[in-house]
Amino acid sequence: MNPALAFARSRGLPGAAATALVAAVATTLAAGSRVDLPDFRYLVDFSVPVAAVAPVAYAVVLATTLHTPQADLEHLSARPVHLYRRLYLVVLTLFAVALAALPLLSGAPGGLVAASVRNAVGHLGLAALSARLFGTGLGWLLPLGALGPTLLMGVAEDNTPEWWAWPIQGPSSAGAAVVAGLLWLAGTLVPEAPVRKAEAAR
Repeated sequence: MNPALAFARSRGLPGAAATALVAAVATTLAAGSRVDLPDFRYLVDFSVPVAAVAPVAYAVVLATTLHTPQADLEHLSARPVHLYRRLYLVVLTLFAVALAALPLLSGAPGGLVAASVRNAVGHLGLAALSARLFGTGLGWLLPLGALGPTLLMGVAEDNTPEWWAWPIQGPSSAGAAVVAGLLWLAGTLVPEAPVRKAEAAR
């Protein structure tokens, strides 16, 4: 079997990709809809497009493929498996970006798609970082852990996103784009926690 195909299949990529694609198609059909954020702190009236929130679902689903039953063997392999994992993350990112851009087919504005792509990159970076820090089976932890505070407390009293709530910032926010890019770089480049390596070596 082709090594690349075996690598992807060992992580359950076909099933995860199909699930993420279904979610992206549903998002495309509902691209004009918006999600009302709760006024947890202030009496505000703020909503975000469905297409801007959906990328966290793509990241969580695709993050499940960062786990493999053969993780211990990969850690002990003489081959540079970490390079394969980084290349694999690039492939996942390109796929997530394609899913985030799918609403263009339904006539969604370019700005909305740009925000969706940004969020896909940032959330996938969070997922990869979570996998490196807490183990590949917990790649979903940071994306979902960050989503709750963002939706519940990410809107300021003046009805605008807080400076730290990058996923709900507008498409023209350079700061949000920088944060998303840095999260992706962190998920790609941060070395695995030593405790995880020690566990694999035992």
